[in-house]
Amino acid sequence: MRVLGTAAMVAGVPVVTLVVLAMMQQIAPGPALVTIAATLIAAVLLAIRWYRDLEVLTDSVRRIAADEPITPRRPELPGLQGLGADLERLGRRMAGRAHLVDQLRRADGTVAERLPDPLIVLGEDRSVRRANSAARAAFGADMPAVLRHPDLRAAIDRAFTSGLNQTADVTLPVPVPRELHAAVVPMDPPIADGGRAILVLSDRTRERAVERMRADFVANVSHELRTPLASLIGFIDTLRGPAADDPPAQQRFLGIMGEQAARMNRLIDDLLSLSRIELIEHQVPSETVELRELLTRLAAGFEPRLQERSIKLDLRIPHDLPPVTGDADQLTQVVQNLLDNAVKYGRAGGTVHLSLSVASRTRPGILLTVSDEGTGIPREHLPRLTERFYRVDTSRSRAAGGTGLGLAIVKHIVNRHRGQLSIESEEGIGTTVSVWLPQAARATSELPA
Repeated sequence: MRVLGTAAMVAGVPVVTLVVLAMMQQIAPGPALVTIAATLIAAVLLAIRWYRDLEVLTDSVRRIAADEPITPRRPELPGLQGLGADLERLGRRMAGRAHLVDQLRRADGTVAERLPDPLIVLGEDRSVRRANSAARAAFGADMPAVLRHPDLRAAIDRAFTSGLNQTADVTLPVPVPRELHAAVVPMDPPIADGGRAILVLSDRTRERAVERMRADFVANVSHELRTPLASLIGFIDTLRGPAADDPPAQQRFLGIMGEQAARMNRLIDDLLSLSRIELIEHQVPSETVELRELLTRLAAGFEPRLQERSIKLDLRIPHDLPPVTGDADQLTQVVQNLLDNAVKYGRAGGTVHLSLSVASRTRPGILLTVSDEGTGIPREHLPRLTERFYRVDTSRSRAAGGTGLGLAIVKHIVNRHRGQLSIESEEGIGTTVSVWLPQAARATSELPA
């Protein structure tokens, strides 16, 4: 119908003119009819070509609007060929700009993805539009819970309301304490994916831990070294004075001074070890450790000390034990500290039990258990055993060479491994320390369904 209507408009004036001329006998009827028929046919063909060219132009405009490539078809009518060429140039220009915008968008995404700090893009409804790899690695499935933190939520709300950058300091208590500095940057207009704000979370745990450790180290060292230093100074004064000409007394005093110096050396080593562990406590280890080999090697190294106190070691390790994800050096330190406590405070002539077993809690893991047959620990002391320098019996601990830091080191190492530490004791029977560690991912995937 549109073709016929257009043909009528094109041929209308010539046909009417020919009819009028034929009626006025200015032209013969025969030639007039032939001319009218030819005019109508030409008008219909022109209208068909016109609409086909319009369809080509319309398709080109639609493809340009949709960022799609233009089909290599041009109008055939001379008047529309120029317009078609212009649309082709416009399409190529728009495609080039779209490609450039896409490249810039991908570059922006790559920059955000590779930022070392966690970055989260928030939508108008405060939901997560996207997060970079650092954010996914740091928070994973806990990301919504992190965003619900009261201080962080308040900073986000202020940024959306005021349109200004906002900051907040946030402390996350689990799975290990972490201190974050949050910066919320509102985006107006929104970015390409509809994000209305960018949230950057900088982990300040290490810096704050260093600040605290400096203060704690000075306080702890000044407190714990005061006694052995006072003893050394007193013995030196005695050796210079009353015992200057008493060789037996000199030998006795020098032996005590050597013990005090060794105690200070152990204390400083434990303090430095604890400081190093606390610095990286928030970083989960990624190595795979075979606990069977580790315990077998350590048990052999403890043989001389076991023989000194006539203690028997009951070692129970399954042959098909899966590996755990951990730091081999730190796990060695855990076992050494627990075995050292069991030997020092266990009953002479008794038995120390060391075992490994598969134990699933929230997820598959390995349970390390160390038990002794010592005097046990009163129940009221159990909650404080992992505090720094906490001793149930101060004189006995120092006489045995303890620094009061062994279980504190164990606790921080277990926390770094996202494990669990439990201590049970009964007076007159002994103490049992259990450490649960998560299995390595490879081993977990091989477990039967």
